[in-house]
Amino acid sequence: MRNLVAFPLLGLAVILQSSVISQVKLLSGYADLPLLVLAAWALQERVKSAWHWTALACIMLSFVSSMPWPVLFIGYFSVVFIAQALQRRVWQAPLLAMFSVTFTGTLFINILSFAVLRILGTPFSFADVIGLIVLPSLLLNMLFSILIYAFMRELSRWVYPLEEYE
Repeated sequence: MRNLVAFPLLGLAVILQSSVISQVKLLSGYADLPLLVLAAWALQERVKSAWHWTALACIMLSFVSSMPWPVLFIGYFSVVFIAQALQRRVWQAPLLAMFSVTFTGTLFINILSFAVLRILGTPFSFADVIGLIVLPSLLLNMLFSILIYAFMRELSRWVYPLEEYE
């Protein structure tokens, strides 16, 4: 029953990503709202369903994204894996863990996307991709990560109340 909150929340995140967030650009980069939601959810210590959320988000994103679905699955599952590994080790500084996951996840997903698109024949220059897409996306993700982390922390406290958790 607790996992049902994932459907409307991830659906809203995917819809906002494809309609609003992708239009808020800095140079050619834009924030990745599903990445931030999944990273923030996986960093919550009470959460046990991060992998389910990731699979659902990847399925939803594969319908609206033109990126090949293996890139989405590899990228987002890697982000959740990093987030859960950091959550176990950096529990005293959760915002630092969110920044770390956001940084590594954004770099990994953007470089993985570049590599796959390059293999598929898209003529991008690596310097242009880094300067015009990756770094601006990284900045926007870092800015949005504080707000998303605070929201997801409150959501996890609502979904997993403290008295039931202990």
